[in-house]
Amino acid sequence: MKAQWTDFITLLKREVVPALGCTEPMSVALAAANCRKLLGQTPTRVSVWVSGNLFKNGMGVGVPGTGMIGLPVAAAVGFTGGNPDAGLEVLNTLTLAQVEEAKGLLPIIKVDVKDVPDVLYAEVLAEVEGHSARVVICTDHTRIVLMELDGEVLMEQNSAPGVQIQSAKSDKPAMTLREIVAFALEVPLAEIDFIGAAATMNQALADEGLQGYGLRIGKILTEQVERKLLSDDLMTLAMRLSSAASDARMDGAMLPAMSNSGSGNQGIAATMPVVAAARFLKASDEQLTRALVMSHLVAIYIKTHQNKLSALCAASTAAMGSGAAITWLLGGQFEQISHCINNMIGDVSGIICDGAGSACSMKVSTSTSAAVKSSLMAINNLHVPQSEGIVSDDVDETIANLGRLSKLGMLDTDIEIINIMRAKQQGKAQ
Repeated sequence: MKAQWTDFITLLKREVVPALGCTEPMSVALAAANCRKLLGQTPTRVSVWVSGNLFKNGMGVGVPGTGMIGLPVAAAVGFTGGNPDAGLEVLNTLTLAQVEEAKGLLPIIKVDVKDVPDVLYAEVLAEVEGHSARVVICTDHTRIVLMELDGEVLMEQNSAPGVQIQSAKSDKPAMTLREIVAFALEVPLAEIDFIGAAATMNQALADEGLQGYGLRIGKILTEQVERKLLSDDLMTLAMRLSSAASDARMDGAMLPAMSNSGSGNQGIAATMPVVAAARFLKASDEQLTRALVMSHLVAIYIKTHQNKLSALCAASTAAMGSGAAITWLLGGQFEQISHCINNMIGDVSGIICDGAGSACSMKVSTSTSAAVKSSLMAINNLHVPQSEGIVSDDVDETIANLGRLSKLGMLDTDIEIINIMRAKQQGKAQ
């Protein structure tokens, strides 16, 4: 098998992983769980410092199993019931008794923004009776870079006795859209059948979301189909399943999402529209598997051009992977797949990320509809011309332009979003 294909498989296995709850609060919970492991007792004072972007994505989102929102809650249950070795599933064994215990910790937990260069940063300092423990996570959601006990450094970077540590990710392999498409369609099926877990896991989350979580977007859309206000077509099915999964995830359902690039919503956006299309088109199991691989790898590829967290809604870019896969399921080839991505970048490239929360399901729904619309345009060889905006004839160049917009053009936007959210939080505290 080609060396690049082996790299692609490794990349998928690294970036497409289960995550329970929104990944930014889970970073805080993971840091807190490791603090508790070091301290060995319940703290009397807890200080949490996070980057502006982690603050943005953590203060308004439900924490699984708690019925509550926010980073103080994530820290509290991390202390009382977090599994320090479970990565993004740190709260997978949380009990009601541990949630009740966590409520007692909330008054002693202080969360603030720290001016740090990394967009993804979580630091937890726990203190009790002259003892202290400090844990820092940086760069990636589960990458512990510092552990201290009573001021003594126990580990830095990649070594920590008795604690599962993920090292910083290596550089992602060089790739183009053409190479991704060729891989997805030609790699031996047995090498990629693991991706089926994404469909199973995120479908379960969608089924749960249809019961009514958060803003109930998925449930509302389903009800409107039953009332004949919406048609039971491909676009509506894709929107229903995707938004329902996001509804459940953002409202704290105790079910994991199969994530992509460190985000459950990105994983949902790269999975459920494809599942919907495969179901609607009666695709084979092999077609679904190859479509999911294409979608998730395209989503990863587009994300490599952006910061881990930014002012650009990453669910919208992950849905571009779904658009590519749906185009293929509809009979499109590389040219049409390229058109679809260009169409989506011409359509939804301006969606801002104003923090994780219940409204994420609306953005997932919007991006899903754009994916289907762009696919239908593409298979009819309709595409946004290169004379418009950031779109180029070369799809890889268009993707690079989108990354440039995200990393450079939207920095001030990100700062202002964070400033607005901090002001709101401070107003509540007064």
